[in-house]
Amino acid sequence: MRTRLLPLLIVLMAAVLLALGIPLAVSLAAARQQEVVVDRIDDTARFAALAQFVTESPTRSRTDDISSDGRRDTLQRELEQYHSVYGIKAGVFYRDRNRRPMANAPLSWYVPAAGEGKEAFDEALLGRRPHDPEQVWPWQRGRLVVASPVIHDGDVVAVVVTDSPTDQMRSKILRGWLIIGAGEIAAMLLALGAALRLTGWVLKPVRVLDTTTHAIASGRLKSRVAVASGPPELRRLARSFNEMADNVEDVLEQQRAFVADASHQLRNPLAALLLRIDLLALELPEGNEEIASVRTEGKRLAQVLDDLLDLALAEHAESDLRLTDVGELTAERVASWSPLAEDKGVTLVGTCPATTAWVDPIALSSALDAVIDNALKFTPAGERVEVEVAPNGPDCMVVVTDGGPGLSDEELERVGDRFWRSTAHQNIKGSGLGLSISRALIAAGGGSIAYAHHKPHGLRVTVTVPRTRPQN
Repeated sequence: MRTRLLPLLIVLMAAVLLALGIPLAVSLAAARQQEVVVDRIDDTARFAALAQFVTESPTRSRTDDISSDGRRDTLQRELEQYHSVYGIKAGVFYRDRNRRPMANAPLSWYVPAAGEGKEAFDEALLGRRPHDPEQVWPWQRGRLVVASPVIHDGDVVAVVVTDSPTDQMRSKILRGWLIIGAGEIAAMLLALGAALRLTGWVLKPVRVLDTTTHAIASGRLKSRVAVASGPPELRRLARSFNEMADNVEDVLEQQRAFVADASHQLRNPLAALLLRIDLLALELPEGNEEIASVRTEGKRLAQVLDDLLDLALAEHAESDLRLTDVGELTAERVASWSPLAEDKGVTLVGTCPATTAWVDPIALSSALDAVIDNALKFTPAGERVEVEVAPNGPDCMVVVTDGGPGLSDEELERVGDRFWRSTAHQNIKGSGLGLSISRALIAAGGGSIAYAHHKPHGLRVTVTVPRTRPQN
């Protein structure tokens, strides 16, 4: 869940930071350029005042040769000094068709014939004050042109033009952007850390709840959620979950206790009933079919009660897990069932290499007894029952295959259910609880039992147990 929530928070935080950072960067660039423009406007205003002083000469006209005029020389020196110090092109140009220079520095520089310089010059000819030029960005290698009119007696007689390089201004903008970027990155890292803490704080109860739910689903009914941190709603959910788990455990405990008590209490009356049947049989002719049928059903009922009691104990008892040699234990069970297999004419073969796993030896022995007994029960004479122990990564498998008739696909889905027996096997002795008991015993230790077809015919039962100690 964190991997899905974090990207969403990161995208939202990045969008907020960009929404704040981009206008700030644009504002910074505009402020830096405005500083330069204001400075150039001041410079052009000063040069315009000097140029106005030149045009006020009472002894000269616009068309006269004024090269010797001291005022113009002063203006020329000011422009040249300004250019040499700041590297900014500057000039004062008459208002005529040729736009003759009154003074300019460098001497080879004239009003641009096109572009922003011409536009600024034309605006100044109309008597308008300098306007803000188009924004120059750090990746642009343009120049900044500012023009101011020189007014004499209410008329525009000349125009002062400055053409400034933008390298220094663009460098300042770029440095400011780098500072903003560093601040954005720092803020993003801080926000990321806060998001990690926030998601961890919010999702920790969820993770604990998920772990506890999985533990309960795996059979560890004593597991509970530790209500310690997180939002109030999740803490309340954890408390409600613990209450629900307590109620479910109580119900299951009552159910197990009822099954165990009922099985135990019914055994004594049933034993007395079977004894009376045996006494009654003494009064009847030998070989009476009815009394034999009653006696058989009574014994079957006694077996069902015993199996119910075993199932209740298997579901209730906790596993005593130990590091056990599954190969050795399986070989012992195969040896124990070999005499019965010989009596039935079935070949029982065990391949049991040494393989250790964490199991309850008694529970595994009981489960293997039930599985092998089931295999021998349905395997006809002349067929084989094979028991094989094999490691499988983190697990150890005990595979029991038989040569019996097997089960259909629909029956495979139900095998192992309580009291379920195939319709084809109703006449074979059994209560339908043996495999259910085996599944309960194995599941208590973190293992499982699976059923599949065995080719060409028969059933394949796989008992899987963990090779590493299950986490409580």
